[in-house]
Amino acid sequence: MKSVIRGKAWLYGDDIDTDVIIPGKYLRTTDMQVFADHAMEGIDPEFSSKISSGDIIVAGNNFGCGSSREQAALALKHAGVGCVIAKSFGRIFFRNSINVGLPLMEADVKCEEGDEVEVNLLDGTVTIGDNVYKGHKLPDFLLEILTNGGLVEYRKKQKQG
Repeated sequence: MKSVIRGKAWLYGDDIDTDVIIPGKYLRTTDMQVFADHAMEGIDPEFSSKISSGDIIVAGNNFGCGSSREQAALALKHAGVGCVIAKSFGRIFFRNSINVGLPLMEADVKCEEGDEVEVNLLDGTVTIGDNVYKGHKLPDFLLEILTNGGLVEYRKKQKQG
């Protein structure tokens, strides 16, 4: 995982729940490509065909609310989402994202869809054009999990060391 992530902004509002991030009818598979192909389908059926690797979701309050399905974070990660920026996150989604290695930033930013966004996870800033927004920097131990690609990879490296 890179500590500075750059990508195009995809805008969504408040209360984007896990049911629209990855609809329930796709939960019976373990095929990550199926998750990627249907990411955000419940709110934006064309999302997977529009996104480029590294692009950034910018959302409002309570992104990832709803069920505890880890597949929501996996779908976004495997679709190529580089980071999700939101004013706030559903707490289970937040932890699932860290666990699978999907970077997040809690920040209140203003942008237009398609704007180039830069997220610096190390200092907790988001830069859009000439504007720099201060987000909530993740604690070092969560950054270390992200840097290692998620909780499983982090624990494997701990056991090796």
